[in-house]
Amino acid sequence: MDDLAPRELRVLVAVGRERGFSAAAVALGMTQSAVSHSVRGSERKLGAVLFDRGRTGATPTAAGERALAHARRVLRLLEVMAAEVRGAGRDGGSGGGPGGGSVTLAGPLRIAAFRSAALHLLPRALGRLTARHPGIVPEVRIVREVGRGTAGEVLDGRADLGIATIGTTSPVPPELVGGVLVEEGYALVHPAGHPAPRSLPLVDWTENCTSYTREWWAGQEWLPPATVQAEDDGAVLSMVSTGYGMAVMPELSLIGAPPSVEITDLGPERPTRSVGYVTTPELASSLAVRALIRELRAVAG
Repeated sequence: MDDLAPRELRVLVAVGRERGFSAAAVALGMTQSAVSHSVRGSERKLGAVLFDRGRTGATPTAAGERALAHARRVLRLLEVMAAEVRGAGRDGGSGGGPGGGSVTLAGPLRIAAFRSAALHLLPRALGRLTARHPGIVPEVRIVREVGRGTAGEVLDGRADLGIATIGTTSPVPPELVGGVLVEEGYALVHPAGHPAPRSLPLVDWTENCTSYTREWWAGQEWLPPATVQAEDDGAVLSMVSTGYGMAVMPELSLIGAPPSVEITDLGPERPTRSVGYVTTPELASSLAVRALIRELRAVAG
């Protein structure tokens, strides 16, 4: 099989992003016929149909989704290679090694994080990172940690690193590498001064009760079914602070909680969740990703 050239990968990514050959042609400054010819050539080389063509545009097939994920990751590696080589050149070619050495780090660093990590964990790490490496430009996307979550963004080549909830029942996907940054416990949150907080309605949100808390959740007879499903942890905390109900929330979500709420420890059997990072094996050795992981560990520790 002939290898796909970077320009062919860029065409595939553009068609996938724009969901159409005409729009991709405009974005790339090419003719539609040239885009169509390139895609047909890629399909021939790969031996699979990558897009369903229709009146509404081009939709990736299952094979196309896989091809797009690989294409984004390959193109990103080419960008990282160029950035690191240029950084080494600016420093006189004195090396740099895996730890960073004298190589100047610059360029975009794409990060996917769920809301509470993006609010309370990531900013401190990025502050330290950009102070040490002002040429790095963080690009952060807030992603709901449901379904494929932040790990899916990394797998699909849309993020270099994801801040994810990981653990024995939600392991790092086999295609990725990662590690735990912090283990956070859950606590009962209720209006301050309420005489019987456990009698209040339960407020919850989709990202909260995941596989590592369900067993504990099911064993708590005092916890009723949630009567309100909020959009995110911020909305839950707001409802609790106004006296509407109670909630069981992880520690990251409770940073900066208003004085109108009270946080009660759930004891030694409280549920916990592990918050960590995930990245691809290829990017795990890139200098910018390694530098970010060091800063995340520093602020989480």
